[in-house]
Amino acid sequence: MARFTLPRDVYHGKGALEALKTFEGKKAIVCVGGGSMKKFGFLDKVVSYLKEAGMEVELFEGIEPDPSVDTVMKGAEAMQKFGPDWIVAIGGGSPIDAAKAMWIKYEYPDTTFEDMCKVFGLPKLRTKAKFCAISSTSGTATEVTAFSIITDYNKGIKYPIADFEITPDVAIVDPELAHTMPQKLVAHTGMDAITHAIEAYVSTANCDYTDPLALHAIEMIQADLVGSYNGDMDKRDAMHNAQCLAGMAFSNALLGIVHSMAHKTGAAFADHGAHIIHGAANAMYLPKVIAFNAKDPVALKRYGKIADVMHLGGSSDEEKVKLLIEYLRKMNDDLNIPHCIKNYGADSYPTEQGFVPENVFLERLHDIAANAILDACTGSNPRQPSQEEMEKLLKCCYYDTEVDF
Repeated sequence: MARFTLPRDVYHGKGALEALKTFEGKKAIVCVGGGSMKKFGFLDKVVSYLKEAGMEVELFEGIEPDPSVDTVMKGAEAMQKFGPDWIVAIGGGSPIDAAKAMWIKYEYPDTTFEDMCKVFGLPKLRTKAKFCAISSTSGTATEVTAFSIITDYNKGIKYPIADFEITPDVAIVDPELAHTMPQKLVAHTGMDAITHAIEAYVSTANCDYTDPLALHAIEMIQADLVGSYNGDMDKRDAMHNAQCLAGMAFSNALLGIVHSMAHKTGAAFADHGAHIIHGAANAMYLPKVIAFNAKDPVALKRYGKIADVMHLGGSSDEEKVKLLIEYLRKMNDDLNIPHCIKNYGADSYPTEQGFVPENVFLERLHDIAANAILDACTGSNPRQPSQEEMEKLLKCCYYDTEVDF
């Protein structure tokens, strides 16, 4: 038996934010990140609409990119004091992911972070509050997923929390919020979205319910991402829908080792001032992982189907996979994303010499590979890597060398 779970309601299209006026409750806490939602007036709208619905509203502001365990605990404490029956998270993936984890701790104060990380092992939520997610970026799709990514900076590791219980009750997908994204963020979130769709389609947990969502998301991203990056706001609107469809797919079909590797390399070099942005990591690793996974015959056919949907040509599945990899590398070029960790600079653009030193990478390679294998996303990857294979794959991602194993 399999399960397919989505939010109870998805409000989408311009003006969807006004759905907040219809919410029923007494108290709402609004979780938000930096200043962009306030700067562009969206935070004020959210507060105004919730008050119009008759609620007392409190803010929890300043959630950082790649939120920490400490932030989660502080937010949960604020919720305990305020006692909301609605948790409303607005912004990119970070504030929404953080708010999901806060929600768990709010409902079950004795829960530890380690308890939260037990895959699909959470107790029933909604005993105190419902959850609404409002996305301002077009990539993570956390507004419709059963996942949250929280970073333990003491260990330098990102941990995925995975459970259908944290699927939001309401998702608001209003493209006007995505118009505020800077160009670099459009690139990173867009490549995160196409990685979600591709990994969901080849995942061992794919099914008839997830496949159409994944394939249509891929078609839309192919048509709209580069144009969105270059400032076409109609394509920006389309990307906001495409990333949500990809999220619906992967929340139910799960992901693969592109995400396992991105989770475990993202903060692994933080002590050297080197943070690998999640979407950029996915963009760099995806072509390498496709080459690795395509050695599996079932995955090979599925990648071939993706190439067909993208009209890339090729007379055999092997040719189609080659063309798919070439297309994705060209997309990285169009979005000014490097092909490997070695060339990854502080601003994520290609450089002659990146900011992850080779000696540090090699010193930490064994542990990063071991952690990636243990990541929650590895289990649904079509090909299960050994420790040796994961280390070799990560080296290919560092040096941009061919995957021939």
